Amino acid sequence: MPSVQCIDSLGADIRGGNVIARTRCLRPMINTGSLEKYKYQDLTPVIGREFEGLQVTEILNREENLVGDLAVTVSERGVVFLRDQDVSPQQMKDLMERITQAAGCPESSGLHVHPLTEAGSELGDQISVISSEKQKKGGGLTHQLSDVSRFASAGWHADITFEPVPSDYAMLKIHTLPATGGDTLWASGYEIYDRLSPKMREFLESLTATHEARFFLEEAERLGNPLRDGIRGSPLNRGSSLEAVHPVIRTNPVTGWKSVFVNKGFTRRINVRFKWKKNDLAIWDNRSTWHCATYDYEAARAGDRVCSLGEAPYLDLKSLSRREALGVN
Repeated sequence: MPSVQCIDSLGADIRGGNVIARTRCLRPMINTGSLEKYKYQDLTPVIGREFEGLQVTEILNREENLVGDLAVTVSERGVVFLRDQDVSPQQMKDLMERITQAAGCPESSGLHVHPLTEAGSELGDQISVISSEKQKKGGGLTHQLSDVSRFASAGWHADITFEPVPSDYAMLKIHTLPATGGDTLWASGYEIYDRLSPKMREFLESLTATHEARFFLEEAERLGNPLRDGIRGSPLNRGSSLEAVHPVIRTNPVTGWKSVFVNKGFTRRINVRFKWKKNDLAIWDNRSTWHCATYDYEAARAGDRVCSLGEAPYLDLKSLSRREALGVN
């Protein structure tokens, strides 16, 4: 597994972040090449990679380099797809914990607990069951999250950015899906930054943005379920404000690349669309991608999602863009 070093102090060129939730990844991680033996294809020039014949269970049972290299690959490509996975929710949690640890998540960060889920789920508090059928019934969430347009399909978003310590990685396995529709699209925050003019980059790097999810408060009241206001995977993620301020441009510590980190706009950019098949699984980096589900189906659509928590977002002014780092014009 690639080594992870601790940062003892923040330099003058680093903006944002919180000492309690500081990344342990001092410099960009190096891919050892352990995944090169598996066949894969890149879905666009800048985002998305699909592996063939690679099972989560094999990653969990093989040498540690696979986990570290998977973390690097997800962060570099934005999102990785693994088809037809025979994997349990507990194994998903195990892999998610190992990925975020390999990537240098703060000691204070664990797996996220969504504020709308009830305590005591048989799958565990850290598993979110994404269900379209649950919403149609109009009942309580009971450990499930709605998959309606006003949540997942309302527009491009990264997961749980309303938290002071948002998600670094997320993993979703779709096990129930309609014959047509229900795809998910991803877009690259790296590429957005690369397409900005130097003056616009400089301007945006001086800004912060407020992220909030007050509609969850309304939803909890409507459903009659108490909001999860205790610790939600990090000591900084607690209470009912569901609001945080983050830099508009953030640095991904795993790659060292800058990414636009906002949730609205920038939809006319390079993106990747994934058509789910039963038991397919996706792992993505929430620090440098957005995603949007398509609400174009009538049959049931359901899956299990788990999110890990990384560092409090920060900007290292000395970090590079993706194209600068790779020497791409």
